[in-house]
Amino acid sequence: MKDGIKPLLRSYGKQAAISGALEVSSLLGAAGLLPGARGRGAVFTLHHVRPHLPRPFEPNRHLEIAPEFLDLAIRQLKRDGYVFVALDELPALLDGPGNLPPFAAFTLDDGNRNNAEHALPVFERHQVPFTVFVCRGLSERTHGMWWETLAALLGALDRVTFDFGQGEETLELRTPTQKQSAFDAFAAYVHSTDEAEAVAAIGRLAQSHGVDPLGIVERLIMDGDELKRLVENPLASLGAHTLSHRALARLCEAEAAAEMVLSADYVATLTDRRPSTLAYPYGTPGAVSKREARLASELGFKVAVTTQPGTISPEPGMPLTHLPRLSLNGHFQKPRYVSALASGIPFRLKAR
Repeated sequence: MKDGIKPLLRSYGKQAAISGALEVSSLLGAAGLLPGARGRGAVFTLHHVRPHLPRPFEPNRHLEIAPEFLDLAIRQLKRDGYVFVALDELPALLDGPGNLPPFAAFTLDDGNRNNAEHALPVFERHQVPFTVFVCRGLSERTHGMWWETLAALLGALDRVTFDFGQGEETLELRTPTQKQSAFDAFAAYVHSTDEAEAVAAIGRLAQSHGVDPLGIVERLIMDGDELKRLVENPLASLGAHTLSHRALARLCEAEAAAEMVLSADYVATLTDRRPSTLAYPYGTPGAVSKREARLASELGFKVAVTTQPGTISPEPGMPLTHLPRLSLNGHFQKPRYVSALASGIPFRLKAR
């Protein structure tokens, strides 16, 4: 078997495994089994909400859902008895009685323009509050999004030459499998070396091939004026999402704190109110640790969220600055999967 095919097969295998787990969880939930797995509720995370335009190379497909699916997801949660709350209401809610209906809070990372164009009308239709997490460097057009830059760059080329730290090497990009393998190599490079330097190197490579990283940001991300208009809607709130969208756990403590503060400062200039909520970039165990949860609390954030999957546990003393979220994933756009995720059953099964 050619090495380039193995990552693609692993990806397909992972998707099939997740689909299978969601199907099983959906059946168990419908049968009323493991009701305690649900906890008090769930926080959902989204990125892009837009009509899908199929492209030959879509490494970020998991970050995109259709507006129609968001509508169906909300309708499904209503049928399941959930009440919809703003993220900053969670501290008071979790301090309240434990016999309340389960809650669902919606969050959207990065401040993509389609959040206002396509997600807002859905939230308005159902009167569902939501929080958009703002990355200052993206909104101010000072930082790029390496994952979007790579999607555009690798999608346009037949081969690329790059130094991942062991000397220049040429990667063939003639097939989707080769493109995905290259994307994975670049992602591993970003997460295994100095992130700022890696992102800068990818930016230089992109520019040498006529791809403008900041132009991509300009096309996708809301600027300050757009964010101000968004929060004129009483359903919308803004939270912090750092300055540069780097993995905070890999930074020194002072730099990690500065990333949080500078993002919160920016949001405060837009809303005249300092945000009490924060989303950690990437949100994975390697990107956010107990240190960041402590820092967020010390800096005055009341709620901070990861992307580590799970429902909100009713256990006392749960750290509100290290909460799990459930991803509405572009690969799994079925309403029953939303019920399955929110039930908490997939995570209970995984733990067994």
